[in-house]
Parts: sequence; structure tokens; C-alpha cells
Amino acid sequence: MKDTELYAALLHLRHPWKVTEVKVDITGGRIDVWIEHAPDTKWLCPECRRSAPLYDHGAEREWRHLDTCDCKTFVHTRPPRVQCKEHGVRQIGPTWADPGSHYTLKFESHVIDTLKECDVMGATRLTGLLWDATWRIVEKAVERGQARKERRIPARLNIDEKSFARRQRYETLVCDQDRGTVEYVVDDRDQSSLEKYYQQFTLEERAEVKAVAMDMWDPYIAATKAFIPEAENKIVFDKFHIVRYVTDAVDKVRRAEAKQLATQGDSSLKGTRHLWLANKDNVPEWRKPEFDAIRKLNLKTGRAWAIKEALRKFWGYSYPARAWAFFKCWYYWATHSKLKPIAEAAKTIMRHLPNVLTYFKHRITNALAEGLNSKIQMVKEMACGFRNREHYRTAIYFHCGGLDLYPRLELGELW
Repeated sequence: MKDTELYAALLHLRHPWKVTEVKVDITGGRIDVWIEHAPDTKWLCPECRRSAPLYDHGAEREWRHLDTCDCKTFVHTRPPRVQCKEHGVRQIGPTWADPGSHYTLKFESHVIDTLKECDVMGATRLTGLLWDATWRIVEKAVERGQARKERRIPARLNIDEKSFARRQRYETLVCDQDRGTVEYVVDDRDQSSLEKYYQQFTLEERAEVKAVAMDMWDPYIAATKAFIPEAENKIVFDKFHIVRYVTDAVDKVRRAEAKQLATQGDSSLKGTRHLWLANKDNVPEWRKPEFDAIRKLNLKTGRAWAIKEALRKFWGYSYPARAWAFFKCWYYWATHSKLKPIAEAAKTIMRHLPNVLTYFKHRITNALAEGLNSKIQMVKEMACGFRNREHYRTAIYFHCGGLDLYPRLELGELW
């Protein structure tokens, strides 16, 4: 088989295109392939799609294609130009590449596959592209995916924040509970940040939202109540954030008591922080005897931990009325425990209790958003952090947006 026939087969060329020349530079690790169209080819004006005669050809262009046996492969041709009666001279754009691109759509798809598995610097080493060129493919892929994305507001939303950098700089994330994707990323975590997302949709569309899971952050609550009809019955405060309030209170009790005991020469609580933060089932087997012995001591920390563990039963109820009855008993215990941090945490939960009880109607949490947060953190660490917030948002959409990132080739195109 001739080299021209081989590359015509590898490139899946169809009429009217054919390979006319192939140059192989083994030393330079490069293969160049020239293609031309048949002289009797009939063309259509790219503006009106009407038949138009060939006028001439533009200057020769090249596009990077998939490598051949570790050799970079480039495709060359002179794009034809047609003479349209209505629109004048128009160039026929390549069907194998986006306008202005230096890469074929097949090569861009390969780069996208590589970027899904590693960071941008890793992709540059594997593909031989420059950083700017690789990042531009990321941006184009996200732009393409956003353009194809259906305009819709999910029925069940998760609202969470993700730190961008130090000094309290955050991004607000809006996630689709059912599809497991990040729908929207915006700077900061104030009320206007979330309102920017809601403002994209009409009142009728926003009314279709069934539930919104979030932590007890007042700006998110205010934005949701301002834009989501009947939000009072749809907001669900995340149970993991609520448990964390009480867990943090246990740690405050432990720290205060550990300092007090240290002045008396008692080191009973030294090195036990993670035992009190964990629930009973998650205590390591090898530390259970130690933990059981400490709990038998008459310590404030032990009482705080018991109150924290009791609250976990709250989420096991099936009906709001039964859960409310349990919470009243738990609340009395917590507020009369003479443990100030525990009492304050209990009062905070009580103030937000109506939207804690909505959990028993909608049964959603922010676990999905927290999972996406972990994935975003991994992307952030792989990139060694982001200095540019726009790049940070683009990376989130690329890896967590559930977008259709790949270029499409229509039937009858070159390959």
C-alpha cells in the first residue's frame, strides 16, 4: 500500500478529498500530509447554501492531527473559495477544524480526554502543546458545552461555597442534586451572588424548584426566599452542617476542660481530640478500650459527646411530628447541660428548626455538593492552585459541570 493510500484510509477521507503527498521526517518526529479536492467538485456558498462555482484557493494552511507512531502529524491544504452570485467570494471553511483553529477536531478530542485525566501541565507534556494552547482548548470545550446545555433550573438544588484562596475569598456553587453536576459558579458568597443565578430564570421556571439544600448561611437563605416561590417549605438545612455545629461545640468544651485539667496535672484528655469528634461507630478498634475508660470519668467533655451522639437519632425518624417530639427532649437536655457551647449550638438549631424539619419531607442533604467540593479540591491541588478566578471557574465547569465538551463531526465531513 502506498503512503498516500495509507493516510487516506487513516484519515477516513471521502470524496472529493484525496491525499496527494506524504512527507516523513523521522529525525524531527514529524509527518506532513497534503490533501486536495477533486477538480469536478461542486460547492455550496457557506452563507446561503446555494450552489456556487469554484473561484480560487486561499493560502495553504496546516492543522495538527493525531500522532502517527509518536510522530506529530500535520494536515495541509489550500481552502477553496467560491463565487456566490449574492454574497460574492466566500471561503469554504474546513469541516475538520473550528474556524481559526490550528488543530483538527479529532486532535482536540484527544486533548480533552488527556485533560480529564491530568492537569494542564501534564497534558502539555503528553501532547507537546504549549500551556496557552492547551488552556485555550479547555476554554473552547467549556464554551461549547455551555452553548449546548439545556436552559433549565433543576428541581432539587444544592447550594454551597468553595474557597478560592486565602483571606476569606469564596465562590458560590449551585449544584444539581439529581444529575450530580455543578450548574453555576459565581464570585463570593453574599446574597447577590446567588441571586445572579436565580435571575436567569422566569418566575414560572423558579416555581418548579422542589427543594434547596444549603447550610444556615443568611445570605443564601435571603436570596432563596426572595426568588423561589414558597421557599419557606423548600429550604432544607443540611444535616451534616447541623451536626458539625454540635461537634464544634464538643471540641470547645474539650479544649476548655483540657486546659483546666492541665493546671491540676491531669492529662486525661491529651491526644483524644479525634475520639470526641468521631461518632461511636467510627472510633478505631485499637482505641476503643481507651475511649471507653475516658468516658467513664466524670468529665464535661463526656457529657457533651453524649449529647452530640444523641442528636444523630433525630435523622432516623420518618415523620416530622415524631422528629419534633424527639428534638424537644434533646433541646431541653442540651440547654440545661450547663455546657455553654452545647447550649448555644442547640439554640442556633432551634432558631432554624422549621427548615431543619423540612428534611423529613424532601430527604436531601448537601452531601452531593460536598462530594463535588472534594473533586474541585483535587483539581485545585493538581493545578497547584489558581491565581485567576476565571480560570478556576472554567476548571470547575470542565471537570464537574457535566457538559458535552467534545466537538462533533457531521455526516459527510472529512473525517
